[in-house]
Amino acid sequence: MWILDTTVALVAEHGLASVAMSQIAEQSGIGRATLYKYFPDVEAILVAWHERQVTDHLEQLAAVRDRSADAGKRLEAVLETYALISRERHGSELAALLHRGAHVARAEQQLSDFLRDLLAEGAAAGDVRDDVSPDELACYCLHALTAASTLPSEGAVRRLVMVTLAGGRPHVVLCGQPSGARR
Repeated sequence: MWILDTTVALVAEHGLASVAMSQIAEQSGIGRATLYKYFPDVEAILVAWHERQVTDHLEQLAAVRDRSADAGKRLEAVLETYALISRERHGSELAALLHRGAHVARAEQQLSDFLRDLLAEGAAAGDVRDDVSPDELACYCLHALTAASTLPSEGAVRRLVMVTLAGGRPHVVLCGQPSGARR
C-alpha cells in the first residue's frame, strides 16, 4: 500500500516527530479526510506497515523452508534467512515504536512455533539434538541470531548461523563419553 511505504520513507527522512498526517496525505496523493478514514495517526500507519513486513518475512521463511526436503538443509536455510532479515536495520526511534504491542507478540509466537516445528522435524530426522526440547532450542536459536543485527557483513551473519547450528546438532557418543569430553 502506497500510504504505508510513503509514511516509512518520510519518517526515515525527517524523523518520527516531524511527520504529520497532512504531509503523508500530500505525498501519497490522497486527501487528509481519506487518510483519516483508514488511519487515526502516523503510529497506526507505521504499525500497519510493520505488520505487513512481519507477514512478508514469515512468508519468506516458509518459502525458504519449502525449497528442500532435507530437514537439516531446511533448518540451515531458514536460520540464515532469518538472520539476514534481522540484520536489516531501521532507525532506533522507529524500531522502538514498532517492536512493542500485541502485533509483535503474535509475530514472535508465530516465528517461535514455526522454528519449533522445524527443529522437531530435524530432531526426528537425526539432524538436531533431541535432548533439549524443540521449544527451548527455538528460543536459543532466535536469541542467538538477534546478534545478526550488529554484525558488519553477510559473511559474519553466515558464521553466526553456523555456530548456532553447531549448538543444535546431536551429540556424538564415543566409548560412553560425548565427543570432545576429556578422558
